[in-house]
Amino acid sequence: MKGFILASGDGTRLKPLTLEIPKPLLPVGKIPVITYLVNLYLKNGVNDIKVGIQVSHRDDFYKWKATYFPRENIELIVEQKPSGTFTPIAKHLNGAWFSEPIVVSNGDELKELNLRRMFEWHKRKKAMVTVGVVKVKDPHNYGVVRFNKDKILEFVEKPAHPPSHFINSGIYIMNPEVKDYYPKRAKFSMVEKDLFPILAKEKKLYGYKWRGRWMDIGTFERWEKAIINWKNGS
Repeated sequence: MKGFILASGDGTRLKPLTLEIPKPLLPVGKIPVITYLVNLYLKNGVNDIKVGIQVSHRDDFYKWKATYFPRENIELIVEQKPSGTFTPIAKHLNGAWFSEPIVVSNGDELKELNLRRMFEWHKRKKAMVTVGVVKVKDPHNYGVVRFNKDKILEFVEKPAHPPSHFINSGIYIMNPEVKDYYPKRAKFSMVEKDLFPILAKEKKLYGYKWRGRWMDIGTFERWEKAIINWKNGS
């Protein structure tokens, strides 16, 4: 299987630390977060991997790869500046490579799930995109999923009255046809705003409910929780 990791963001909420260290390279258990993600991919048979980064972080990621994955098939896709979560997928992945469904993940989260099982589920449902959704105790600070059975109707952002306890966990299976949905002449585009709402209306967006640990490091508070609670050895 093939996999892409979105790792080109600025990490605004973790500044000034991310002025020195790219967010996906921040450590949890003294291991860069993105290392856990690559290990998750490899464990599940995703062994043809590309990582989207920005040019200002290029040296940092080359050092990371040389340290942790010197022999694995991992290619860094470099863009001049962050262009959102949709642009790298639709515009920066070679068409010959992205000619079949791929696994896509945010680069700043910790996850434990069976990607093979999710991939097979995606194919059975004949989805355009499958979003891995995870149940959390307090969904108020996230984009919360509203379902019709397995289909996603919408994501309700930071709702006062959540329609469910399931949130977007930042892991997706995407068909190459998503490239056809890219906004014309756009230079910055987000799957969350520019792709998912359209697919939801067309009933092509599915939510795969998985059970397992999930944590993000989006804020200093969440990063601290991850350091305290996540165990090494992913």
